[in-house]
Amino acid sequence: MSAHTDTARPEPDKVLTDIADYVLGAEPGGEHAYETARYCLLDTLGCGLEALEYPACTKLLGPIVPGTVVPNGAKVPGTQFQLDPVQAAFNIGAMIRWLDFNDTWLAAEWGHPSDNLGAILATADWLSRQAVAAGRPPLVMRDVLTAMIRAHEIQGVIALENSFNWVGLDHVVLVKVASTAAVGRLLGLTRAEIVNAVSLAWVDGQSLRTYRHAPNAGSRKSWAAGDATSRAVRLALIARTGEMGYPSVLTAKTWGFYDVLFRGQPFKFPRGFGSYVMENVLFKISYPAEFHAQTAVEAAMRLHGQLAEMGLTHEAIEHITVRTHEACVRIIDKHGPLTNPADRDHCIQYMMAVPLIHGRLTAADYEDSVAADPRIDALRAKITCVEDPRFTRDYLDPHKRSIANAVTVRLKDGRTLPEVVVEYPIGHKRRRSEGIPLLIEKFRRNLARRFPQKQQQGIAELSLDGPRLERTPVHEYVDLYVI
Repeated sequence: MSAHTDTARPEPDKVLTDIADYVLGAEPGGEHAYETARYCLLDTLGCGLEALEYPACTKLLGPIVPGTVVPNGAKVPGTQFQLDPVQAAFNIGAMIRWLDFNDTWLAAEWGHPSDNLGAILATADWLSRQAVAAGRPPLVMRDVLTAMIRAHEIQGVIALENSFNWVGLDHVVLVKVASTAAVGRLLGLTRAEIVNAVSLAWVDGQSLRTYRHAPNAGSRKSWAAGDATSRAVRLALIARTGEMGYPSVLTAKTWGFYDVLFRGQPFKFPRGFGSYVMENVLFKISYPAEFHAQTAVEAAMRLHGQLAEMGLTHEAIEHITVRTHEACVRIIDKHGPLTNPADRDHCIQYMMAVPLIHGRLTAADYEDSVAADPRIDALRAKITCVEDPRFTRDYLDPHKRSIANAVTVRLKDGRTLPEVVVEYPIGHKRRRSEGIPLLIEKFRRNLARRFPQKQQQGIAELSLDGPRLERTPVHEYVDLYVI
């Protein structure tokens, strides 16, 4: 008896068609979504500018073949590079993610939806320059903001109840999928072509989380998003040629994504696509720290001040207990040697020890010169994390999305300081009014790292004028960032 394979080509998986219909539909969201997207744009570009201070990042930037300049190509903010859109997406994406300081989305799968800007801005800039050269109207920055809202939504909604980290896959698979769809719309792909492009993103090889976890934590986690966005642009361009897609890429028995990589489980969607993710995204404003530790760092800063008021330093600490949520324990609760900056910014003990000692936490504090201080590891050894089930529930609650940490310090003299509880970080939607002024300060500070005063002022004035920014041609806005 022989088994026969059904060779009839199926209809596309619903996930593919839902994504295509969403990106081809009407503008998502209202004024609040676009205002948040504008702040997200500024913060994300600012993070990229700060990353240019680090040779470990800049060594990866530029054209694949040194000296290559692409006529009417996409420009890389803060540099003089003008590249094809695929390589420009890698450059911008790597800059954005390098310091772990851009926005965050926490759910069953966490990630950084603004990573998609690498693909979106590179493609929109390239298309605008091509259009102007051909005498056609360019894209404007509202098109970029719309694409950002869509990419945030695709990545974030899929992440709500589908944990890719539990099966060992990195969240940048969602960056690749979301960017492919958003870029497909910018490129003018048809519905069928967008379905094909998104299927190509799912069928592609997917990154393992190996580089995010001990003992292999390393700097690839800083350029993984750039890799995903550049791949997204490439796949969308391939689909634009009329290249075929794979309609049952998710659901095909044995060979589909669900069976091969997701333990046979289909994706769950608790809500449709709209503008929920952009409107509720988390900004990293005060500290370049992995988001599960943001509130712990805030608590550590408060405790540093309390100790100072008591005339004490970290030397007076006997032990520290951190009540936290499950994801924090699983991802960043680390003991033992930390061998590089990528390892340190994913260790809650390190991210608390530095502010307790120095009263600060900056990107430079993850570098070897700071980490060599033996006081840091000595204090790390005194910090213990324990899961609080309520914190875990509130972390997953769609109406709360808290990222709570509660810190208790026991001193060597036997006293215990009152527990410091921080449930929502400064970048949370519940603290938006408190956070936005600080976000704008952060943007101005990052502009000052790279540009002379007059150029800083021009960028800031346009960027903070929402209606004017939305009308600005993409290539003209990007030109403001050329140094």
